[in-house]
Amino acid sequence: MRVVFAGTPEPAVPSLRRLIESEQHEVVSVLTRPDAIAGRGRKVTRSPIGKLADEHGIPVFTPRRPSEPEFIEQLTELAPDCCPVVAYGALLPEAVLDIPRHGWINLHFSLLPAWRGAAPVQAAILAGDEITGAATFRIEKGLDTGPVYGVITEKIRVTDTAGDLLSRLADSGAHLLESTLDGVEAGALQAVPQSLDGISYAPKVEAEAGHIRWDQPALAISRRIRAVTPAPGAWTEVDGKRLKLAPVELIEENLPERTIEIRKSGVYIGTATTAIRLTEVQPQGKRLMPALDWARGARLQPGTVVE
Repeated sequence: MRVVFAGTPEPAVPSLRRLIESEQHEVVSVLTRPDAIAGRGRKVTRSPIGKLADEHGIPVFTPRRPSEPEFIEQLTELAPDCCPVVAYGALLPEAVLDIPRHGWINLHFSLLPAWRGAAPVQAAILAGDEITGAATFRIEKGLDTGPVYGVITEKIRVTDTAGDLLSRLADSGAHLLESTLDGVEAGALQAVPQSLDGISYAPKVEAEAGHIRWDQPALAISRRIRAVTPAPGAWTEVDGKRLKLAPVELIEENLPERTIEIRKSGVYIGTATTAIRLTEVQPQGKRLMPALDWARGARLQPGTVVE
C-alpha cells in the first residue's frame, strides 16, 4: 500500500523504520509535528520521525494543524491507501479522515478500551496494572474509540519505568502495525468495535504529576516515580530546593513520615506506610548522582523533611 505515516516522538520510530523496510508498503510521505525548540541549547530541533524521514529522502509535512487547507489539498493529491499513526500529537479533523481509502490506523499503547488518551503507559504503571499491551484501531471522531484490528499483550515488570515499558511496546507494536496493514490490504482483517466495559482514560502527564506526596503509601510513591520516569520526571523539595528522583527501593521499616534519615547504607525517607530508599537524585543545576553522595554534600540537618 501507499502510506503516509503520521508520528512525532521516539516511540514512533520503530514503526516508521519497519514500514520503510517493508517490501509490501511504500511510505510516500510523513506527517509530523513542526520543528520545536528543545534541549539546553534551546535549538530548533526536528522530531525523531522527521529526522528518520529526512535520512531516507521521504517528503515531510509539518503543518501547525492538520486542518490547514494546504495540507488537506496535498494529502488529497497524494491519494494514500492508508495513513498509519503512532503518537502524532494532534487531533485529526474529519476532513482528512476519509481521504485514504483504508482510513487512518492508529497504534495505541494500551489494551483498548482501557487507558484511552495521551499517556496510557504512565497510567497503567500508576494504577498498578500487571498486564498492558498495544492495539491497532481505525481512527474515528471520538478519542481512541474506533474499532480494533489487533492487539498484543505485555507484562509490566515491577521495576519498569514508563520509558522501559514504552520502549518494549514501541518495538513489538511496530510488528503489530505492519501485520495490521498487511491484513487490511489483503482484505483478511476486519476491525471489531471496542467493548463498552472497562473504559478508562489517561490524560497528558503534566510536570506537577511528578511532585511526590510523602503522605501516600510507599508502593504508590514508587509507582508514581516509575510512571513519570523519564518524563516529566519525579521530584520533591528539600530545604526549598527541587530534587529530582530516580526510581526508589521499598524498605520493610517504618520511619517518621517525610523525614530523611542518612545512614552508611543509604538515604531513607518515611512515607505513610514503610520507608523508601533513594537510589539516585539530581539536585538543581547538577548531574544525576548517588543519593548518599548528594546527602553528604548537602550536609542535611537531623530531622530534615521533604516537601
